[in-house]
Amino acid sequence: MTTMATNLTDAADLDHAVDILRLLADRTRLAVLALLDGTELSVTAIAEALDRPTPAVSQHLAKLRAGHLVTARRDGTTIYYSQANEHVSALVTNVLQHTEHTLYPVPPHHR
Repeated sequence: MTTMATNLTDAADLDHAVDILRLLADRTRLAVLALLDGTELSVTAIAEALDRPTPAVSQHLAKLRAGHLVTARRDGTTIYYSQANEHVSALVTNVLQHTEHTLYPVPPHHR
């Protein structure tokens, strides 16, 4: 049995994983994480890119931050957000690419 499988047999670990998946199960939050892949952006830039109200994006970012999926860096009065680590990037990429496999005969990431 692998280390990862052994760790996930713990009910608390499974519960935490489910909480992370619940955070990803929101269109705006998933879009925010996809947008932050390999970059950092301010709340305003994220809101503009997603055509969403800044206060709504700010609330989603607070939830993502509480779930340790994003980090924040202050520069003067502006806060910049980025994905927390490469595992978040892989998780988001994998779920979006898996979705492409279910929707397209030839998924866009294979073109």
